[in-house]
Amino acid sequence: MKRLRKFLSLTPSDRRLLVSAALLLGAIRLGLWLLPFQTLRRLLAKMTQVTTQLQNADLTSMDRVVWAVAVASRYIPGVKCLARALATQVLLSQRSYPTCLRIGVAKSEGGKLEAHAWVESQERIVIGGLRDLSRYTPLPPLVGERP
Repeated sequence: MKRLRKFLSLTPSDRRLLVSAALLLGAIRLGLWLLPFQTLRRLLAKMTQVTTQLQNADLTSMDRVVWAVAVASRYIPGVKCLARALATQVLLSQRSYPTCLRIGVAKSEGGKLEAHAWVESQERIVIGGLRDLSRYTPLPPLVGERP
């Protein structure tokens, strides 16, 4: 009940954004499980192209988008950094913010390969920043990404 009251106390635009983020995260989580990564990226790119014209008037700040993805990701089981990064990229792109999805790899102390995803926009990391992000070696930008 407390969560519902908190949700209802949000502004209408924040509620819409939070619901959009939750639905998108759920769809991405399912897509990562069922589809090849490139297929999912193509679908997300098409979704962004279709809605860009509709969202141009949306003045939602970058920080509110990141907030919505972070909050919604707490309620969607199995959401990891890649799903958060993809959702943030879609929501920001729909609002005409330039974005770049970055994926980096590192070896753990036990020699195990680890990966992490984050999104950069306007020369800053908007989601996925870690204290030890510098230990990850960024892979070359994915096809269609701006470095």
